Amino acid sequence: MGHSLVSQSQVSFKCHSYQFRPFLTLPPHSVHHSFLSSSTIFFSRPSGHLSAQRVALQVQSSGKCAGPSVATFIEELVVRRELTDNFCFYNEKYDSVEGTHDWAQKSLKAHAKDKREYLYTREQLEKAKTHDKLWNASQYQMITEGKMHGFLRMYWAKKILRWTASPEEALSIALYLNDRYSLDGQDPNGFVGCMWSIGGIHDRAWGERKVFGKVRYMNYKGCQRKFDVAQFEKKYCPKNL
Repeated sequence: MGHSLVSQSQVSFKCHSYQFRPFLTLPPHSVHHSFLSSSTIFFSRPSGHLSAQRVALQVQSSGKCAGPSVATFIEELVVRRELTDNFCFYNEKYDSVEGTHDWAQKSLKAHAKDKREYLYTREQLEKAKTHDKLWNASQYQMITEGKMHGFLRMYWAKKILRWTASPEEALSIALYLNDRYSLDGQDPNGFVGCMWSIGGIHDRAWGERKVFGKVRYMNYKGCQRKFDVAQFEKKYCPKNL
């Protein structure tokens, strides 16, 4: 099964090579993602999942017809994957704020008591009951489809930091939701994705601001500059949660 799926992905890659771009540069509502994230996690199990190495080799075999995006795709598939694996293997506190950089811990602690404009419980967040339509749509997509675009997961997790009483609570909720609903949850990629967003792992210190400290900030207007937010919200508006 795994081999046949790889072959299918290769055919799909070649058919759509004229518009192929790496995951994070595609808008969240695009249909041209590889959708291989959950398939490449448990490849050693007998259920027929895929080896990231095989996917990389198949993509590379597409050659020049796939364009310059191949290198970036490989960087996301191999390099970033290895970074997350190594972080979780060598850092015993890979799922804790204590596992972040010193600058992040200090600045988050310094702003832990900052006033939050909104405060939501885990239950409200789980049911996508916030004032933010984009966040609700992202959460609804993860609940119904088991996936979330990487750019949106950054936004999603950072908003949890902004809407909860402490960085510790934010990280706990983000990991709970990601592990429960995402098909590639309970994986190094998920842990580091949340740690990057909330704790600044694999990132640098930015200008200090309320709540976030020196952790990179993201907002709704930035998403609007990146992709068609209204279209995404319309497609994934929460229904009957």
